[in-house]
Amino acid sequence: MSRQGRWEYLKAIYPRYQHARRREKQRILDEFCHVTRYHRKSALRLLNGAPPERQPRPPRRRRPTYGTRVIQVLAAIWRAAGYPWSLRLKALLPVWLPWARRRFRLTPALEAQLLRLSPRQMDRRLAPYRRAGQTGRYGGSKPGRLLKHHIPLRTDRWDVTTPGFTEIDLVAHCGDSGDGEFAHSLNVTDIHTTWVETRAVLGRGQHAVQQALEEIRQTLPFRLRGIDSDNGSEFINAHLVRYCHGHSIQFTRGRPYKKDDNAHIEQKNWTHVRKLLGYVRYDSPAAVAAMNALYRQDLRLFQNLFLPSVKLVRKVRVGSRIRRVYDRPQTPFARVQACPEADPAKVAHLAALQAQLDPFALAEAIDQHLARLYALAHHRLARPAGPEQAVRRSVDAASVPQHRGTRASRVARTAGSPSASVPPSALRQGRVTSHMARRSGGK
Repeated sequence: MSRQGRWEYLKAIYPRYQHARRREKQRILDEFCHVTRYHRKSALRLLNGAPPERQPRPPRRRRPTYGTRVIQVLAAIWRAAGYPWSLRLKALLPVWLPWARRRFRLTPALEAQLLRLSPRQMDRRLAPYRRAGQTGRYGGSKPGRLLKHHIPLRTDRWDVTTPGFTEIDLVAHCGDSGDGEFAHSLNVTDIHTTWVETRAVLGRGQHAVQQALEEIRQTLPFRLRGIDSDNGSEFINAHLVRYCHGHSIQFTRGRPYKKDDNAHIEQKNWTHVRKLLGYVRYDSPAAVAAMNALYRQDLRLFQNLFLPSVKLVRKVRVGSRIRRVYDRPQTPFARVQACPEADPAKVAHLAALQAQLDPFALAEAIDQHLARLYALAHHRLARPAGPEQAVRRSVDAASVPQHRGTRASRVARTAGSPSASVPPSALRQGRVTSHMARRSGGK
């Protein structure tokens, strides 16, 4: 029954209720509750209150404070940044705004509205554009049984205040088949600054992993002081032990079957690797070279210079619950700049790059890299595709095949259009393949 209908029914039954006897009032009240679905106490307040003489006022609705144009620009930045959650999106807006001003021809009033948006308001206004993500099973590590007594277990939480203490892991790109050699992504994340470096290797050979780690060590803007790995044989071996001893790197490992011991890297495996490359199989040297071309340049700069992240500060027990307190979102590079232990020459070089690079252009270049990389995948050994093979995205009728599910429908970035708008219905039309992950955001 509608609000108007309930009011009309109350107006008709009110006089009869007022003049009825006690037993009759009980029957009328039962009937009134049954028809209107009111709680009995609410019904009593209405029937014993003032007579319903006037028609109820329609509910007051606030006019929207932010226009369509503001939300379109916000959605375009949100897509270009890889669908970060609202707190990170709020933090990256000031960094991206100089480039968004040129791309979307923003007026000062529009900029002020964009910066005034709260994270909760962003969640509400971007809700029609959100899409549920798909997850997949993965894990191809084989335990390394030798030399375990040389590598100590780390069971406590690394509460470090200097950069250089990292967690490392391999992400397998084998599709649905673990046979033969295939590509792996060596992921390294710094605990203090959340700086992430990634390199691709073909197979899981001990020497190849060591070489990739050495390349990452040379690239980091701070000295590599420690690594913490799982118990896979690609890490628990004599090559890596000698390498760490030779470079004064602390080498520890987590407990077997305890992924929480390496929670930082497990999260980055998803947000920095799997969401980009999906679950297809890459097993050729050409694919590994293309992955490294992406990891060494555009993706590294985009994620570390322009995408803020949050860090867990402390946990507070409130009764039977644990409340987690996080710091304000910052880019990994901002945290590196605040560290006196960082390499000044590398920090200065990165600061110059940050001032020159356009994050929207970087995101477009990443899409082009991934389109070429997806063409090198071995699809016969990948997960079976769904009924619709790709998400098509376009603003000005130029379509680009969807090569990954993580940065799906990056319309504003791909076309470079000032409007940068995609209706929610267009987002629902395309479905990524079942072996592609979708972007949901991460810390």
